Amino acid sequence: MDSQGSKDFKNPLGPPSMTRTGGVKNYLPSQKTVKGIVAGGFTGALEICITFPTEYVKTQLQLSEKSVSPRYAGIVDCVKQTVKSHGVKGLYRGLSVLLYGSIPKVGVRFGTFEQLKSKAIDERGNLAPVNRLLCGLGAGVMEAIIAVTPMETIKVKFINDQQAAQPKFKGFSHGVREIIRTQGIRGTYQGLVPTMLKQGSNQAMRFFVVETLKDWYRGGDPNKKVNTFVTGGFGAVAGAISVFGNNPMDVVKTRLQGLEAHRYRGTWDCIVKIAKNEGFAA
Repeated sequence: MDSQGSKDFKNPLGPPSMTRTGGVKNYLPSQKTVKGIVAGGFTGALEICITFPTEYVKTQLQLSEKSVSPRYAGIVDCVKQTVKSHGVKGLYRGLSVLLYGSIPKVGVRFGTFEQLKSKAIDERGNLAPVNRLLCGLGAGVMEAIIAVTPMETIKVKFINDQQAAQPKFKGFSHGVREIIRTQGIRGTYQGLVPTMLKQGSNQAMRFFVVETLKDWYRGGDPNKKVNTFVTGGFGAVAGAISVFGNNPMDVVKTRLQGLEAHRYRGTWDCIVKIAKNEGFAA
């Protein structure tokens, strides 16, 4: 073999080159993605602190069965009873769980979406409508498996525990230890299937709406920057649409993650029992 041939020869059994396209570097998140994850995590944490009382009330009402004498007459009654029994801080029961999980959740969501998007864009850098749905679906399912299911399960159990005359969870660490001690790791992963369905469809709708609105705003030019406030407005629209579309599955998820989850054999059994005993409006 001549000297030129020796230079061109690549050993197929040798270690992969880090400088080649498709190397390890391509699988690491870009600086823009990392900034987005960190900013999204802190923004999400601030949002959780502001809106958590509404999340608490929503969860309590979802846990309250309509087939029996309901514990609460409505949103206002739920707030009144909680404040009367536990003070204003009672409306923040389970807040720490969501705060601890906010950055990991956002990291998995946007990291997965950006990775899938990088593989699905066309030569101009545009993402086709069907791929917006699929990338969002993949991001939602991944965050459900890695971050959302354990986080939501523990949150629901904390909120459900407060309905008892003598709550048994004394704090985040104590509560998690008690759940694992009595139910094992499985106790933190209840409702995985409905959570995957909820988060998958949720993020599919969110990313589809946001990416579609951004594409409309840019006029099809992927290099045109979108104003931060405009992006925020698009996100608000997408969030509202996804909430309305996902509420039924959210109710099923909450029931399967509560302290009375043993009453249901699984996702389908939960859906059937709710529809049979409480009606579809539940």
